[in-house]
Amino acid sequence: MGLDRIDAVSIVGVGALIAASTILEGVLVAAALGGFALSLSSWRLYGGRPWEALAWLAWVVTAVSLVVPVGGAMSTVVFFASLLVGLGLLIGARAGLLPEVWVVGDATE
Repeated sequence: MGLDRIDAVSIVGVGALIAASTILEGVLVAAALGGFALSLSSWRLYGGRPWEALAWLAWVVTAVSLVVPVGGAMSTVVFFASLLVGLGLLIGARAGLLPEVWVVGDATE
């Protein structure tokens, strides 16, 4: 469960977006966070980690729920549900609790 280069990029990037939130409007920062999470998701998928890619896609939904509020309780439910799904997928993938669905190389080995 060690950190790799993409984890370091995500920590620095989210930290920079948090710092930018003091200067920029919240909707703009949430949109930038969604785009950043989408790029991290594609990096994870390209790197052979589909569960982590799905976790980052769930967090894209979290960021989009901040930009495009559905309204009332539904907006809150979408925000927290996608946040928790992403967290569960990331922890499950890192802990080895989720099945291996992406095999690099010969599958018969």
